[in-house]
Amino acid sequence: MNQLQNLLHDALIATGHVENCAIIRRKDVSLRASSAGFTLSQDQIQKFIDAFKDPPRTRDEGLFFNEKLYKCVRADKNSIYAKSEKIGLVLVKTTSLIVMGTYNENMFPSICVEAIEKLASYFKEKDK
Repeated sequence: MNQLQNLLHDALIATGHVENCAIIRRKDVSLRASSAGFTLSQDQIQKFIDAFKDPPRTRDEGLFFNEKLYKCVRADKNSIYAKSEKIGLVLVKTTSLIVMGTYNENMFPSICVEAIEKLASYFKEKDK
């Protein structure tokens, strides 16, 4: 595991309330790190980046991810929270990255959100 993968595991997966997670670099639309066995297509990464360009539209239309439509419960210039039935998706934008994570029906969404927002704050402090 690289340093970013270790950080994802320790800060997010270890909470027991983040199922899968990733760090995306916005500038070159690249996946910098992801949790074990989790990957995102270039198209999906671009959709996540584009979702922050027009938050009201994202809020109205939702996000399509893993063959499901996720309804947005929050979409602004910094954070997007979306859910589909009992599973959810959290995206938080920093200076150059997007930290994303998912949760399932056996996890607490609030803890998932808190963990991802906290990791994003760490990157914001480092101006990343």
